[in-house]
Amino acid sequence: MAQETWQERRANGRAARERTPRGAHEAIGDVARDPIELLQESSAGRVGALIPLRYGRMLASPFTFYRGSAILQAHDLAATPDSGISIQICGDCHLSNFGGFATPERALIFDLNDFDETAPGPWEWDLKRLVASFTIAGRHLGHGDLAADEFAFLAARSYQSHMREYAEMSVLDLWYERITFERMYDAVQTDDARRRIKRGIERASRRTHETMLPKLADRTGNAWRIRDAPPAVFHIRGQSTLIDKDDGWMTLKGSREEIFAAIMRNYVATLTPERARLLSQFTLQDVGFKVVGVGSVGTRCLILLLTDHHDKPLFLQMKEASTSVVARYAKSSKAANQPEHEGQRVVHGQRLMQAATDPFLGWVTGPLGRSLYIRQLRDMKISAELETYDTHAFREYAALCGWALARAHAKAGGCAPEISGYLGNSDRMAEVLARYGRGYADQVENDYEQFRAACRDGRLEARTDADMAADFAL
Repeated sequence: MAQETWQERRANGRAARERTPRGAHEAIGDVARDPIELLQESSAGRVGALIPLRYGRMLASPFTFYRGSAILQAHDLAATPDSGISIQICGDCHLSNFGGFATPERALIFDLNDFDETAPGPWEWDLKRLVASFTIAGRHLGHGDLAADEFAFLAARSYQSHMREYAEMSVLDLWYERITFERMYDAVQTDDARRRIKRGIERASRRTHETMLPKLADRTGNAWRIRDAPPAVFHIRGQSTLIDKDDGWMTLKGSREEIFAAIMRNYVATLTPERARLLSQFTLQDVGFKVVGVGSVGTRCLILLLTDHHDKPLFLQMKEASTSVVARYAKSSKAANQPEHEGQRVVHGQRLMQAATDPFLGWVTGPLGRSLYIRQLRDMKISAELETYDTHAFREYAALCGWALARAHAKAGGCAPEISGYLGNSDRMAEVLARYGRGYADQVENDYEQFRAACRDGRLEARTDADMAADFAL
């Protein structure tokens, strides 16, 4: 059977516009819902004492609210038309979920870095979440409505132009494609952007496991112990714990060594043999609970401190994986053949979408039956300092994020010709998505006001990090 050429596949994508015109993507979806109820639904099963901290972090601004409420947009998008082209998507593709990190070969690349919500779904969902995040953040950080619209447009236009390039690229060339910081340096247009990239490289070089060790742990005799700093970091059974005494983790039978020996044994089975061998040369020193992000606050997340025979550290993060909001709402996701284990789902999506993946990425089932995935903690990882960005820097960053998302989608889905054909060559789709971003930003601001009112009238309890830390102060 003859294989279709990329030009024929691109024509198939163009033909999909007959079923779903590009202008249909301006619709923001089904917003006749109670945002508070959906947020409470997404908080179910989390550590009870940390749910107020989740809401407190979301309360900081409309943008932090947006970061913590992926469930709302997935719900809303489920009622919108799509192109019919389903691929592996990130599911939480906002502008703060991109950043720099080291490959196994120690090269610094720019890519997506959060896959908790990954699942098969319409590629448009990722692009719409990204576009809206630029509109919301642009407004919140004082760049004005017109500039915020421009950021959204540039992200969409960059995605479109790079997807067209990837449609013409061979399968292996696309698989090997990486956005290195050197390529970024050559691609940006301003001296300020180049200065920021050079500074980012310097920052990343200082963020290693060795530099983290004295910041997160203390030497006690011949061993290292993670330092309690509640609510951000604490020992589950320690004096500073925020885990309820009736929680299953508090009533587990056996010592820490026995519990984690079984977990590590099963986790190692998901690694390749050479990486399992590498990990076998480290010894577990301590385990602590770590509160991360905004939307993830309250999910079970541990940091594991291991050392080798030179007393050099390795930090691993063991994080709970629950049902993806994409899997919950996307019709195409329900029909897909996906791993039943939620941790494996995250690992599968991350390996598909990222240009280079953490060598210690794997999954395991916890002692209470919860799905977990494991990766390195903060290995040369850096994020954009958005508060310091002027309008020019924001424009450059929007283009970079659009580029990185196009690369991830093209690699993971194998549908670059179809997506490129649907997008076309004109500015039509980017203009439509910029209008979507504007409309959805208005909706997020309305939802945020309802959320803020619920925190004020007691329907929801919200606490800041500083307020919770004061509970443990001397």
